[in-house]
Amino acid sequence: MKLLHGAIATVLFAVSSPLWAAPKSVTLAVPGMTCPTCPVTIKKALMKEQGVASVTVRYEKKELIVSFDDAKTTPDAIMKSTAAVGFPSQIAR
Repeated sequence: MKLLHGAIATVLFAVSSPLWAAPKSVTLAVPGMTCPTCPVTIKKALMKEQGVASVTVRYEKKELIVSFDDAKTTPDAIMKSTAAVGFPSQIAR
C-alpha cells in the first residue's frame, strides 16, 4: 500500500510541474538607470512579473541580472516590464 501511495505521489508531482521549465537568468543593460532610486523602481516592477525569481542590480555598470522561470516568462517580457516603468533595456552583450 505504501508503494502505491508513493507511486501516485510521484505521478502527481510529475504532472503538476512542467518538465521543460528551467531556471534561467539574463543580464540586461539599462542605460537610463542614472540615479540611486532607479534600481528600486525597476526591481519592484520586475518582481511583479510572473516567473521572476530574483533581480540583482549592478548600478555602477547599469545592468540587471534577472533570474526567472522560462515556463512563465521570457527575456522579451522582462524587457517590456522595464520599459513600462520608463527604463528600456536590452540584453547585455
